[in-house]
Amino acid sequence: MTFVVTENCIKCKYTDCVEVCPVDCFYEGENMLVIHPDECIDCGVCQPECPADAIFGDDAGNYDEWIALNRRYAEIWPVIASKIMAPPDADTWKDKPDKLQLLSSLPGGCDPSIPANPALSEGRIQ
Repeated sequence: MTFVVTENCIKCKYTDCVEVCPVDCFYEGENMLVIHPDECIDCGVCQPECPADAIFGDDAGNYDEWIALNRRYAEIWPVIASKIMAPPDADTWKDKPDKLQLLSSLPGGCDPSIPANPALSEGRIQ
């Protein structure tokens, strides 16, 4: 089993989960976090820390596409091992559905004026 970050994290990007992760398996995108499924030790301490209810065990449903998305971005985004400030409008986005089209492919800490991957704006999980 592994844990996976899902759509609820998009544009919220709370990092409470990062603070408690004992193996630093979280990776930071511009507006979302992901978990590297091969690095997660399945301890589960991150799940209850997520204010957006965005983290699930892969045995809690069909998360194959989200695991693939987490893996893909964990291999190109930088690791995040310390809590940072959530975006100022995170609470506004926390409970909004259908945010996949808003996912930025940019790594965390990048200039938001650089255009994101257009394939993601089509709402496809690759």
